[in-house]
Amino acid sequence: MFRAKRRTVVTVTAVVAVLLVGALTVTLLTQGKDSASGSTTSDGVVEYQAVQRPLAPNVTGTSLTGSTIKLSSYRGKTVVLNFWGSWCPPCRAEAPTLQVLNEQYSSKGVAFLGDDVGDTPTNALAFIHSASITYPSLNDNGYLVVADFSDAGVAVSDTPTTVVIDKTGHVVGMVLGGASYGQLTTLIKDAAVN
Repeated sequence: MFRAKRRTVVTVTAVVAVLLVGALTVTLLTQGKDSASGSTTSDGVVEYQAVQRPLAPNVTGTSLTGSTIKLSSYRGKTVVLNFWGSWCPPCRAEAPTLQVLNEQYSSKGVAFLGDDVGDTPTNALAFIHSASITYPSLNDNGYLVVADFSDAGVAVSDTPTTVVIDKTGHVVGMVLGGASYGQLTTLIKDAAVN
């Protein structure tokens, strides 16, 4: 009996060690992508130099209301893409700021788009209605858009994360964690300098 328990403990320990090494490897690879082409400030803003801006992936998905959304259809506009979930307290806290910026910049060629991750459309739509959000959101329960951005060298590792894309489809920068009015205004203005 003692040997069986010991064997179980050793097996579980080995599995945990393998999982920890895998998680560490993914973390290091993700951080390497960010730091190789962009600089991160102390407040969680990643900014890319004009010559190093990665091309945003050409994602296509279904909105929370069932329509098709193609990121390529936004070319010619600056895009503010917010990765969020109704289950995420910082996402809920930043939502009013995003809506205010949407109202201020929509007439200036800036489009806002959400990517609702790990959520149900019912919960997401209830939150959108309660927060009076007027811009569309993709339904990304399986984190497919997140994976597409990570594959393109733009590691979306936290929720919320807000990515700003210029008119040519290149990523200007992103805010990791809750975004402030000042952070997003700066990135939107940087996108206009393209």
